[in-house]
Amino acid sequence: MWRIVLLYLFIMNLLSFSIMGIDKNRARKHRYRVPEKVLFAFSFFGGSVGSLIGMYFFHHKTKHWYFVLGMPLILILHGVLFFLYIRSIT
Repeated sequence: MWRIVLLYLFIMNLLSFSIMGIDKNRARKHRYRVPEKVLFAFSFFGGSVGSLIGMYFFHHKTKHWYFVLGMPLILILHGVLFFLYIRSIT
């Protein structure tokens, strides 16, 4: 079971990182953009680390306060949920 969860998190973080890069590239070319709610959804559903790394690696969405605060808050939420889960099974 743990392997499936870790594989899922790895894939979600890789996708979140990639989508940040894709959206930055599209922004530079003035093309159709990835909606912000999609960026947040990938982060919320397990890709928060990849989203944060992608934001700062690609210098993307770092001037938007709701990304600068929202992405770390999602990561903190994931950490708290993980802590509560581990605490409940021990």
